Order: sequence, then C-alpha cells, then structure tokens
Amino acid sequence: MLAGVGVSWYTWLEQGRDITVSGEVLDAVAGVLRLSEPERAHLYLLAGLNPPPASGSTGTEVTPEIRQLIDGWERGPAVVRDRYWNILAFNVIAGRVFGCEDGEPHNCLVTFFTSPRYRGLPELWDAAAPGVVAAYRADAALAPHDDEFHRVARELAAAEPEFARLWERHEVGAPLQAVNALRHPEVGELYFDATTLTIADHPDWSLVLYNPRPGSDTAERLARLPRLRLTESA
Repeated sequence: MLAGVGVSWYTWLEQGRDITVSGEVLDAVAGVLRLSEPERAHLYLLAGLNPPPASGSTGTEVTPEIRQLIDGWERGPAVVRDRYWNILAFNVIAGRVFGCEDGEPHNCLVTFFTSPRYRGLPELWDAAAPGVVAAYRADAALAPHDDEFHRVARELAAAEPEFARLWERHEVGAPLQAVNALRHPEVGELYFDATTLTIADHPDWSLVLYNPRPGSDTAERLARLPRLRLTESA
C-alpha cells in the first residue's frame, strides 16, 4: 500500500514472475523497505534492470585522507575530479604541470581542448581527442537527466569547433589507461601514463594518477620545475 502497488502484482514481483517493472516502482518499493543503496542496486538486478549510478557521499569536500593520498603521490601529478571532470583537489606537481594553481576552476575536458599545453603537441592531441570525448559522453550517459554534463558540452562546442565535431559523432568509450602528453612552458614535453580509479565512498568521483612514461625524460624534466625544488627543500 505504501509503495502504491497492488498486492497481487507485488506478490508476483517477489516470486520473480515475468512481469514488467519500472525503475520508479522499484524505487518506491526500496523506499518503503528502507533499502540501502547496495540493496537497492541488487533489487534492480533481480528485476533485470540496470541499477542507477550510486550517489555516494554528498558535497564536494575532499576528505583529509584523500588529500593525504594525492599529496603523497610524488611520482607525478595526482588529481581528484568529479563526475563532470571538474578538478576538486590536486597535488603540488599537478598544480605546476597542468596550471591548476592559479585559483581558477579547472575542468579536464575543457582544459584538454583549450590549453596551449595540450594543443602544443598536435599529433598526439589529434590521436587522443576522440577517445577523450567518447569517455566524457560515456560518463554523461550514466546520468541522462543531469543537464550539467550537457551545459559543459554546449559551452565548449560553442567555443571549440573541433570539440563540436567530435561531440556530434556520438561515440562512447571507456576511460582506459592512456598516455597523457603536453608541452609545459618551462620544461617542455611531458609524457605520463594516466590511470583512473574510482573513490569507493564517492563513486561519482575519480582519482587520476600520473606516472612519468618509461623511456621518456619526463621525471628529469619534472625535477627542474622551480616550485617542486622549493617544496622539497622545505
């Protein structure tokens, strides 16, 4: 009665009969039964539906534990980004490499298309751009009614024709481990292997760790960044 469904239909649901069930009805049942988020996801799977994305913790405050983790990543840049690819936290190296330290908001998708640091290596940028856009569209597809994804895409498409062209291709791809390359204004070309991890208590956030690519002189170039030397000496 509280879920707004009939007794017979609910009985068939519990019996696992072949009936049509919507996400709205499952949400109503989950609410009445006071199911936790993992239990609600399990209910969706039992009904043969894809579970909605887990919401995780609320707010945008990065915990001290996560900050300690990224600050302790000394091999290269480390950033925490939200579901829209906005950078929420970064270590000192990321601040110097990506220019995050200027205090302005940074969105990884926007930066990839607008930063001279990325566009300074045109051949590598051209090869990576379709995959970057496909990964962002895949993330947006997880929340089809969240207009913030589309706001970012609309504004970027209006400013960058190359993004608009790739966005119109409607390609979807997973954010696989990839080479991240850019030309830093002080130390030149930098090459990283980037690995994206999900933060367990904030599943719509990602931790991205960058390792200097083997066979490149990226580690030596990073050591020449002035502020890194000052930080190490402090």
